[in-house]
Formats: sequence, C-alpha cells, structure tokens
Amino acid sequence: MSGLEKALFNLKFTAKQLNRQAAKAGKDETTEKTKLEKAMKQGHHDIARIYAQNAIRKQNEKLNLLRLASRIDAVSSRVQTAVTMRQVTGSMGNVVRGMDSAMKSMDLEKISAVMDKFESQFEDLDVATGYYENATSSATAVGTPQEDVDRLMSQAADKAGVELHEDLEAATPAKTKVGPTEQEEDGLNERLRALRN
Repeated sequence: MSGLEKALFNLKFTAKQLNRQAAKAGKDETTEKTKLEKAMKQGHHDIARIYAQNAIRKQNEKLNLLRLASRIDAVSSRVQTAVTMRQVTGSMGNVVRGMDSAMKSMDLEKISAVMDKFESQFEDLDVATGYYENATSSATAVGTPQEDVDRLMSQAADKAGVELHEDLEAATPAKTKVGPTEQEEDGLNERLRALRN
C-alpha cells in the first residue's frame, strides 16, 4: 500500500469517526431536550434553561462535526483522484509507447492547449475548495445565542403543555441598556443645537 493509499484510508476512517461522533451529539441533543421538557413540566425553569443551553451546544457540536467530516470527505475525494490519476498515468505510459508513430501525425499545439486548460481548471478547483474551507470554518459558533435558548424553551413548553410566563422572565438575564432614553436623547439634541448656534 503506497503513502497516498494509506492517507486515503486514514481520511475515510477519520470522516467515518466524525460522522459517528456527530450522531452521538445528535442523540445527546435529544436527551437534553427530553430533560428540558421534564424540567419545564416540574416548574424548574432555571434548570430547564441549563438543559436548553446544553441542547443548543450539542446541536452546534453536531453541526461542526458534520462540517469537519464533509471537509475531510472533500480532501479524501481529492486524494482518491490523485491515486486514480497515478494509476491512469501508469496505464497511459504503456499506451503512449505504442502510439509514438501516431502522435507524430497529431497537432501538438492542440494537445498542449488542452493540457493547459486542464491544469487551469484544476487550479481553479483548488482555489474554490480553499474558499469553501475558509467559509465553513469561520461560520462556526462557540456560544449559545439567547434567542435560540428562549425559542427552544418555548417549543419545549408548548410540547410539554406548560405555560411560560413570569418565571421565565425572572430567569432571563437582565437586559443591558443599548442606547440613550428619550429624555437623554432630547437633552443631547438641545445641546447639539446650542453648540451649532
């Protein structure tokens, strides 16, 4: 087994492991959602929020593992192409030896142009693959957005038949002040007008 074939085997094995880990994360997500519903039914909204955050984290973990498995599968396909090309090149070498006389009658400029086009397309594929890998790696999220947690808790409450009301608002972290109040804004506008005059 050559170095490329070993690399291909390792890549396929790694992709399979990542897919298994993603499936496990999916099961863990379902388990956390079940715990969330149970906690909601029992009225433990703070505990339910923790389970909701765990479920969102497991969902993100599953997506990240699937993205990574997909990227490894793409690399595996390229290595498979290289292995195949090496085998085809060996076969073509044998064929070319027998076709030397036929090649003399063909237009070498056309052959060169076709090969240049092939190399150009292969380089374009490398650029596109690199762009895709950068785009998917930058799209991964680390935290659990509050809206996702609230939405999941609301869905779990609906499924469990539990009312979400003041308890949820009490468990929600305090909102931070984003901009000036209307009075402050009016005061700022007056000061701005005074400065202009």
